[in-house]
Amino acid sequence: MVGWFEIPVHDMDRAKQFYEAVFKIEIAIHDFGGMLMGWFPFNEGKPGAAGTLIKQDTYIPSQEGALVYFISEDVQNELDRIEVAGGKIYQPKTQISPEHGFMGVFIDSEGNRIALHSKQ
Repeated sequence: MVGWFEIPVHDMDRAKQFYEAVFKIEIAIHDFGGMLMGWFPFNEGKPGAAGTLIKQDTYIPSQEGALVYFISEDVQNELDRIEVAGGKIYQPKTQISPEHGFMGVFIDSEGNRIALHSKQ
């Protein structure tokens, strides 16, 4: 049911570098009159929600709000890149249950709490 997500940032360049390093992707930066957005790759018609990094005065990074889960082949792949990219591991890879797979949680370069999910 999630159709879009926005991850607040203080420093767009730092956040862009962090997420590109962790997920091995490219983020496209767009400036909408002073509101910076860093768009995550999205493939129309494929599973998953579209989303962006966002830098604007009313968006404040936090470890306390909603928790966004990124789908992964294996949570450990991304967790292994978190600290090198400038983040912190908040919860290591943990099995939810045999049928629901695994999760892990990290704090990104901006102070947001972000989760990962994989079947393996």
